Amino acid sequence: MSSDLAAKSWADKLPTKVTRLVHGLAIASLISQVGIIVTGGAVRLTESGLGCSHWPNCVPGSMTPVPAMGIHGIIEFGNRTLTFVLLAIAVAFLVSVWSMRRTHSTLFKLGLTLLLGIPAQGVIGGITVWTGLNPWVVSLHFLLSGTLVILATMLVNRTRTELKAQENPATTKTIRQTATAAWIFSILAVILGTIVTGTGPHAGDATTPRHMFDPLLVTRMHTAPVYLLIIATVALLVLVYKAGGNARLRSSVWWLVAVILIQAAIGYTQHFTGLPIGLVLLHMLGASLLLVSSTDTWDRTSLLPKYQRVDN
Repeated sequence: MSSDLAAKSWADKLPTKVTRLVHGLAIASLISQVGIIVTGGAVRLTESGLGCSHWPNCVPGSMTPVPAMGIHGIIEFGNRTLTFVLLAIAVAFLVSVWSMRRTHSTLFKLGLTLLLGIPAQGVIGGITVWTGLNPWVVSLHFLLSGTLVILATMLVNRTRTELKAQENPATTKTIRQTATAAWIFSILAVILGTIVTGTGPHAGDATTPRHMFDPLLVTRMHTAPVYLLIIATVALLVLVYKAGGNARLRSSVWWLVAVILIQAAIGYTQHFTGLPIGLVLLHMLGASLLLVSSTDTWDRTSLLPKYQRVDN
């Protein structure tokens, strides 16, 4: 009986509606998911991909790096350690919405999916090491992180809407379809970008195999959905201004425009300057922010539950 009372007392202390803490944990989840992509990029770009030569141990018989692994072991182990930060944030968010798991089931399901995705990411990371940084597995590792960034962005959107008790702006079927197209093109650009990366020189280790594709061909394949993304985004901007009264949606689209322009500038510069690691790392950050901004725009038009939809 006392244990039941203790459990009930514990649950009674949890939020029953979205609070600043819940929203803050959603933001922390998004920032940490983007952060581990950037630190993972740093591992690859410093040739530290096999700094820990085994998994789950760093080296045989030791969870932590040994002096023989040098700075590469420290860098790789540091990236692995960040996984526990992500787990702590994901668990904290799930606990914060526990009492809302029925009234706000979408928040709970998103939080649970994010939590389950983190150990899955660790397993794929282990396979990446076991396969000697096979570029296809490395791509899968990055794409799962990108998926978690998308989910975390949706989580931030929904908690912000609930926290501020905002009714979302009216939109149209055409706007929703165009935003969906822009979102799909951004995802395709990121997916094809991993093939470019797997063909390029920054393998993560000197012994790592690379794709035997023509670098110029795969780069052109990567840019094709980028051009379609630009067209869709320009069309979306025109449609949103034509609809009028969508200040928050206009702001979201302008953020998408800014990210596309910056990411394109970095991409072309790195391509014509021999892929310096600093620019490559910025391009990885840009890929993450592209997923955030395109998901934010798509989510505002298509998924948020309080949208007042106006079909044209």
